[in-house]
Amino acid sequence: MSSNDSMMTFGGHLEVLRKILFRIMMITLIFACIVFTFKDLTFEILLAPSEWDFITYKVIEDFCSLFDSGFRFDEFHVDLIATDLSSQFMAHITTSIYLGLLCASPFILYELFCFVSPALIENERKYSTQIVVIIYLLFVLGVLMSYYILFPISFRFLGTYSVADRIHSTITLDSYISTFVNLTLLMGLIFQLPVMAFVLGKMGFVRSDYLIRYRRYAFLIICLVAAIVTPPDIMTLILVAIPLA
Repeated sequence: MSSNDSMMTFGGHLEVLRKILFRIMMITLIFACIVFTFKDLTFEILLAPSEWDFITYKVIEDFCSLFDSGFRFDEFHVDLIATDLSSQFMAHITTSIYLGLLCASPFILYELFCFVSPALIENERKYSTQIVVIIYLLFVLGVLMSYYILFPISFRFLGTYSVADRIHSTITLDSYISTFVNLTLLMGLIFQLPVMAFVLGKMGFVRSDYLIRYRRYAFLIICLVAAIVTPPDIMTLILVAIPLA
Protein backbone atom coordinates (compact mmCIF):
# COMPACT_ATOMS: atom_id res chain seq x y z
CA MET A 1 0.00 0.00 0.00
CA SER A 2 2.84 2.34 0.86
CA SER A 3 4.45 1.66 -2.50
CA ASN A 4 1.21 2.45 -4.33
CA ASP A 5 0.79 5.67 -2.37
CA SER A 6 4.35 6.59 -3.25
CA MET A 7 3.67 5.87 -6.93
CA MET A 8 0.49 7.94 -6.80
CA THR A 9 2.41 10.79 -5.20
CA PHE A 10 5.10 10.57 -7.87
CA GLY A 11 2.42 10.43 -10.56
CA GLY A 12 0.72 13.42 -9.03
CA HIS A 13 3.95 15.40 -9.20
CA LEU A 14 4.35 14.45 -12.85
CA GLU A 15 0.80 15.57 -13.57
CA VAL A 16 1.41 18.93 -11.86
CA LEU A 17 4.65 19.34 -13.80
CA ARG A 18 2.86 18.50 -17.05
CA LYS A 19 0.26 21.19 -16.39
CA ILE A 20 2.97 23.72 -15.51
CA LEU A 21 4.89 22.97 -18.71
CA PHE A 22 1.67 23.24 -20.71
CA ARG A 23 0.88 26.64 -19.20
CA ILE A 24 4.45 27.82 -19.84
CA MET A 25 4.21 26.69 -23.46
CA MET A 26 0.86 28.41 -23.94
CA ILE A 27 2.00 31.70 -22.39
CA THR A 28 5.20 31.62 -24.45
CA LEU A 29 3.16 30.92 -27.60
CA ILE A 30 0.84 33.83 -26.85
CA PHE A 31 3.75 36.23 -26.38
CA ALA A 32 5.43 34.85 -29.50
CA CYS A 33 2.26 35.48 -31.52
CA ILE A 34 2.05 39.04 -30.19
CA VAL A 35 5.69 39.65 -31.12
CA PHE A 36 5.10 38.07 -34.54
CA THR A 37 2.16 40.42 -35.14
CA PHE A 38 4.18 43.56 -34.39
CA LYS A 39 6.85 42.77 -36.97
CA ASP A 40 7.87 46.35 -37.76
CA LEU A 41 8.31 47.34 -34.12
CA THR A 42 10.10 44.08 -33.29
CA PHE A 43 12.74 44.43 -35.99
CA GLU A 44 13.07 48.15 -35.40
CA ILE A 45 14.14 47.33 -31.85
CA LEU A 46 16.20 44.32 -32.90
CA LEU A 47 18.10 46.15 -35.65
CA ALA A 48 18.60 49.40 -33.74
CA PRO A 49 22.07 48.43 -32.36
CA SER A 50 23.31 48.09 -35.94
CA GLU A 51 22.70 51.78 -36.71
CA TRP A 52 25.49 54.35 -36.50
CA ASP A 53 23.29 56.73 -34.46
CA PHE A 54 22.28 54.17 -31.80
CA ILE A 55 21.51 55.66 -28.40
CA THR A 56 24.66 54.20 -26.82
CA TYR A 57 26.87 56.24 -29.14
CA LYS A 58 24.85 59.37 -28.44
CA VAL A 59 25.18 58.89 -24.69
CA ILE A 60 28.96 58.49 -25.02
CA GLU A 61 29.17 61.61 -27.20
CA ASP A 62 27.07 63.62 -24.73
CA PHE A 63 29.29 62.43 -21.88
CA CYS A 64 32.43 63.45 -23.76
CA SER A 65 30.90 66.84 -24.54
CA LEU A 66 30.87 67.58 -20.80
CA PHE A 67 34.66 67.77 -21.03
CA ASP A 68 34.61 69.82 -24.26
CA SER A 69 36.42 67.05 -26.10
CA GLY A 70 34.30 67.34 -29.24
CA PHE A 71 34.45 63.57 -29.70
CA ARG A 72 32.10 62.15 -32.33
CA PHE A 73 31.70 58.65 -33.70
CA ASP A 74 32.22 58.23 -37.42
CA GLU A 75 29.13 57.43 -39.43
CA PHE A 76 29.03 53.86 -40.73
CA HIS A 77 26.65 51.67 -42.71
CA VAL A 78 26.61 47.87 -42.78
CA ASP A 79 24.23 46.10 -45.15
CA LEU A 80 22.24 43.11 -43.95
CA ILE A 81 21.26 40.56 -46.57
CA ALA A 82 19.09 37.45 -46.79
CA THR A 83 20.68 34.68 -48.85
CA ASP A 84 17.90 32.07 -48.73
CA LEU A 85 14.37 32.36 -50.02
CA SER A 86 12.82 31.60 -46.64
CA SER A 87 15.48 33.17 -44.42
CA GLN A 88 13.54 36.35 -43.60
CA PHE A 89 10.37 34.44 -42.75
CA MET A 90 12.26 31.91 -40.63
CA ALA A 91 14.16 34.75 -38.92
CA HIS A 92 10.79 36.34 -38.12
CA ILE A 93 9.53 33.10 -36.57
CA THR A 94 12.66 32.29 -34.55
CA THR A 95 12.92 35.87 -33.31
CA SER A 96 9.29 35.76 -32.19
CA ILE A 97 9.96 32.55 -30.25
CA TYR A 98 13.09 33.97 -28.58
CA LEU A 99 11.34 37.17 -27.58
CA GLY A 100 8.25 35.23 -26.52
CA LEU A 101 10.42 33.22 -24.11
CA LEU A 102 12.02 36.42 -22.87
CA CYS A 103 8.65 38.08 -22.25
CA ALA A 104 7.30 34.95 -20.57
CA SER A 105 10.38 34.49 -18.36
CA PRO A 106 8.80 36.07 -15.23
CA PHE A 107 5.84 33.71 -15.54
CA ILE A 108 8.18 30.75 -16.16
CA LEU A 109 10.19 31.53 -13.01
CA TYR A 110 6.99 31.94 -11.00
CA GLU A 111 5.58 28.60 -12.18
CA LEU A 112 8.82 26.75 -11.48
CA PHE A 113 9.07 28.34 -8.05
CA CYS A 114 5.49 27.34 -7.25
CA PHE A 115 6.36 23.77 -8.24
CA VAL A 116 9.35 23.45 -5.89
CA SER A 117 8.17 25.69 -3.04
CA PRO A 118 5.96 23.07 -1.29
CA ALA A 119 9.11 21.01 -0.63
CA LEU A 120 10.79 23.94 1.15
CA ILE A 121 10.45 24.93 4.78
CA GLU A 122 9.26 28.43 5.67
CA ASN A 123 12.75 29.90 6.09
CA GLU A 124 13.97 28.32 2.85
CA ARG A 125 10.90 29.57 1.01
CA LYS A 126 11.58 33.14 2.13
CA TYR A 127 15.19 33.10 0.94
CA SER A 128 14.23 31.26 -2.25
CA THR A 129 11.80 34.03 -3.15
CA GLN A 130 14.53 36.61 -2.77
CA ILE A 131 16.97 34.52 -4.82
CA VAL A 132 14.42 34.06 -7.63
CA VAL A 133 13.83 37.82 -7.79
CA ILE A 134 17.57 38.50 -7.81
CA ILE A 135 18.13 35.89 -10.54
CA TYR A 136 15.55 37.56 -12.77
CA LEU A 137 16.83 41.08 -12.13
CA LEU A 138 20.41 40.00 -12.86
CA PHE A 139 19.27 38.28 -16.04
CA VAL A 140 17.48 41.42 -17.19
CA LEU A 141 20.57 43.47 -16.34
CA GLY A 142 22.70 41.11 -18.44
CA VAL A 143 20.27 41.35 -21.35
CA LEU A 144 20.28 45.16 -21.18
CA MET A 145 24.09 45.25 -21.03
CA SER A 146 24.25 43.05 -24.12
CA TYR A 147 21.71 45.15 -26.02
CA TYR A 148 23.03 48.60 -25.15
CA ILE A 149 26.78 48.00 -24.75
CA LEU A 150 28.21 44.63 -25.75
CA PHE A 151 26.42 43.92 -29.03
CA PRO A 152 26.54 47.45 -30.53
CA ILE A 153 30.29 47.74 -29.89
CA SER A 154 30.93 44.23 -31.24
CA PHE A 155 28.81 44.88 -34.32
CA ARG A 156 30.44 48.24 -35.00
CA PHE A 157 33.95 46.80 -34.76
CA LEU A 158 33.40 43.56 -36.65
CA GLY A 159 30.96 44.98 -39.19
CA THR A 160 33.24 47.84 -40.22
CA TYR A 161 36.54 45.99 -39.98
CA SER A 162 38.18 45.59 -43.37
CA VAL A 163 41.55 44.24 -44.49
CA ALA A 164 41.41 46.27 -47.72
CA ASP A 165 39.44 49.23 -49.03
CA ARG A 166 37.95 47.25 -51.90
CA ILE A 167 36.46 44.62 -49.53
CA HIS A 168 33.09 45.50 -48.02
CA SER A 169 31.13 43.54 -45.42
CA THR A 170 27.61 42.33 -46.11
CA ILE A 171 26.27 40.43 -43.13
CA THR A 172 23.49 37.89 -43.38
CA LEU A 173 20.36 38.35 -41.31
CA ASP A 174 20.80 34.87 -39.82
CA SER A 175 24.32 35.74 -38.65
CA TYR A 176 23.10 39.00 -37.12
CA ILE A 177 20.25 37.37 -35.20
CA SER A 178 22.28 34.35 -34.03
CA THR A 179 25.07 36.61 -32.74
CA PHE A 180 22.54 38.89 -31.05
CA VAL A 181 20.74 35.99 -29.33
CA ASN A 182 23.94 34.21 -28.31
CA LEU A 183 25.50 37.33 -26.76
CA THR A 184 22.26 38.26 -25.01
CA LEU A 185 21.80 34.79 -23.54
CA LEU A 186 25.48 34.64 -22.63
CA MET A 187 25.36 37.91 -20.69
CA GLY A 188 22.14 36.88 -18.97
CA LEU A 189 23.86 33.69 -17.76
CA ILE A 190 27.11 35.43 -16.84
CA PHE A 191 25.23 37.79 -14.53
CA GLN A 192 24.02 34.74 -12.57
CA LEU A 193 27.54 34.09 -11.26
CA PRO A 194 27.00 36.08 -8.01
CA VAL A 195 23.96 33.93 -7.23
CA MET A 196 25.88 30.75 -8.04
CA ALA A 197 28.75 31.85 -5.80
CA PHE A 198 26.31 32.66 -2.98
CA VAL A 199 24.57 29.29 -3.23
CA LEU A 200 27.85 27.37 -3.44
CA GLY A 201 29.12 29.33 -0.44
CA LYS A 202 26.03 28.44 1.59
CA MET A 203 26.50 24.79 0.64
CA GLY A 204 30.13 24.91 1.77
CA PHE A 205 31.69 24.25 -1.64
CA VAL A 206 33.23 27.73 -1.95
CA ARG A 207 34.98 29.73 0.78
CA SER A 208 36.05 33.37 0.71
CA ASP A 209 39.64 32.60 1.66
CA TYR A 210 39.81 30.06 -1.18
CA LEU A 211 38.58 32.65 -3.69
CA ILE A 212 41.09 35.25 -2.45
CA ARG A 213 44.00 32.80 -2.59
CA TYR A 214 43.33 31.70 -6.19
CA ARG A 215 41.99 34.99 -7.54
CA ARG A 216 44.92 35.52 -9.92
CA TYR A 217 44.46 32.11 -11.51
CA ALA A 218 40.71 32.64 -11.67
CA PHE A 219 41.25 35.92 -13.52
CA LEU A 220 43.35 34.16 -16.18
CA ILE A 221 40.66 31.50 -16.59
CA ILE A 222 38.00 34.21 -16.84
CA CYS A 223 39.92 35.97 -19.63
CA LEU A 224 40.33 32.66 -21.45
CA VAL A 225 36.63 31.85 -21.19
CA ALA A 226 35.67 35.37 -22.30
CA ALA A 227 38.00 35.09 -25.31
CA ILE A 228 36.36 31.79 -26.32
CA VAL A 229 32.70 32.79 -25.97
CA THR A 230 32.89 36.32 -27.39
CA PRO A 231 33.49 37.68 -30.88
CA PRO A 232 37.19 38.17 -31.69
CA ASP A 233 37.77 41.74 -30.54
CA ILE A 234 39.52 43.00 -27.44
CA MET A 235 36.76 45.44 -26.38
CA THR A 236 34.12 42.71 -26.26
CA LEU A 237 36.49 40.47 -24.32
CA ILE A 238 37.03 43.20 -21.72
CA LEU A 239 33.31 43.93 -21.40
CA VAL A 240 32.55 40.25 -20.79
CA ALA A 241 35.52 39.68 -18.47
CA ILE A 242 34.55 42.57 -16.15
CA PRO A 243 31.28 41.05 -14.84
CA LEU A 244 32.93 37.61 -14.72
CA ALA A 245 35.67 38.99 -12.49
